[in-house]
This record gives sequence, C-alpha cells and structure tokens, in this order.
Amino acid sequence: MTVTDISQGKRFLAQGNVYLPHIAVIEKVIDETPGVRTFHFNFKDEKLRAEFTFESGQFGEYSVFGVGEAPFCISSSPTRRDHLEFAVQQVGRVTNALHRLGVGAEIGFRGPYGNSFPMNFLEEKNLIFVAGGIGLAPLRSLIWNVLDNRNKYKKIDIIYGARSPSDLCFKYDLDSWNKDKTVDMVTTVDKGDESWTGREGFVPQVLEQVAPPAQNAVAIVCGPPIMIRFTFPVLGKLGFTPEQMITTLEKRMKCGIGKCGRCNVGNLYVCRDGPVFTYAQIKKFISTEY
Repeated sequence: MTVTDISQGKRFLAQGNVYLPHIAVIEKVIDETPGVRTFHFNFKDEKLRAEFTFESGQFGEYSVFGVGEAPFCISSSPTRRDHLEFAVQQVGRVTNALHRLGVGAEIGFRGPYGNSFPMNFLEEKNLIFVAGGIGLAPLRSLIWNVLDNRNKYKKIDIIYGARSPSDLCFKYDLDSWNKDKTVDMVTTVDKGDESWTGREGFVPQVLEQVAPPAQNAVAIVCGPPIMIRFTFPVLGKLGFTPEQMITTLEKRMKCGIGKCGRCNVGNLYVCRDGPVFTYAQIKKFISTEY
C-alpha cells in the first residue's frame, strides 16, 4: 500500500509579490477552550471569494497588520464554501493579537500552501482519525470532507482526546459525530473533573484499547508531537504499515514557500513539501522531536 497522490494544491498569491496578503474580514469568533479560538472569515474581494479553492490539509499565512503573520491550517472543509475557518491557540505575539480581534476586523491571508491529504488514496478505505487537543483542527477539515462524501469511504473511527474536558476543541463537531450512526466516536481526557463521565486515558492508550483493524485501513494522526510519537508504535502494533499512517507536521510550518529555511527537515521543506506526510516518509528524515 503506497500513497501516490499527496500533491501540491492551488495557491492564490497576490500578483507580483508572493508575500503580499489578500484582505479578509472576520465574520465570527468561537471560544473553543480558554486558550483556543476559531475564526470564520471571508475575503473582501468578491471575485476571489468565489474563485478561491483549497484542499484538506493545506494551510495559510494569517497576518495582523502592524504585528506580524503566522501559519495555521484551514480547519474548515472545502466542501463547505460559504466561509473559511482557522483555529488559533494563544501562545505568542501574533496569536495574542489575533485573539484580541473581533467580528468585522480585517486580517491578511496568503495561500493556500503545502500539499494535502490524499483523497483518492483514502477512497474505499476504513479511516481511523486520531487527534489530540488543537491537533483536531486539520483533521476536522478532512473529517467533514469525508462525511460530506460519505459514500466514497468505508468504516470511520474518530479517537480524540485532550488534557481535560475544558481543553476539548470543537465540541459542537464532537456532538455531531457522536450522533452520526456511520461514525464510531471515542472521546477521552487525560484526567476528568467531577462532571466528566466519559473515558479517561492518553490517546495512544485508548487507541490500543479500541484496536481498530488495519486491514484496508488508513490512520490519520495529528496532535502534540509527543502524542504523534507514541501513537505510531501503537498503530504498528495493531498491524498498520508506515504507508498506512499519515500525519501533518503542523508545528514545522513557517514562511509558507520554503524560503526562510526554518521548516527544513533534511532536504525537505515542510511548508513546500508537506505538511502532510506518511510515516514511511517521516522515517526517512525522522528527528528526535518526532
């Protein structure tokens, strides 16, 4: 089993200057957790709004004017075109500036950048989505893409966890997936509070307990690097080959076009050659971080 169609997607760059962003307007802000917000936005240019396309797994560079820019995946699905979404964890100067913005604020966007999840390869497969914390954001785009084309895919398992109940992102999606009879949904937290009645345990441990079969299956993983690192061996134990494991190296993204050199891993640039890779590819340039 091999992946042959992890490919580069379209890029809507400002003509003549690859660093010049398009202007977009924030239309909605959702507080996901105490430190994570989701932003809905649309381009001011109506022509661009109508023509813009992207693929699940791609990302953009989002800028707060006068502060700077930072890369985040597009967390909405390309099957839903009324707006675009991205999720931001409050950790630094740009993310703090983004968190201060409200509805009607203007931001910059350039992209989409990077490759995407291999949709053709995933067809007619059993899909296992394994996510931790805000790592659900890029998988969320793919999950809704798959569910909006449900007849193309076999069994779907979603295993998602966070440190605590308050750290679970996209609770409205978790509720929808729980209610979907075509999806097997498992939600876990490292440690519950007095109101938590669900499963407790780290994501890799819960994955091993659920033990989805590897036959005709692909596992798509995203979360904190330490979670990814401990999830791959569990998948291997369950019979998944490296070609059956896919992840997205979100933490490695920088300038978007592979010019600054800060995203390089060996001779590859995550912004340009990723961020989506199979574990077979990662094993060739694996570092101690992953």
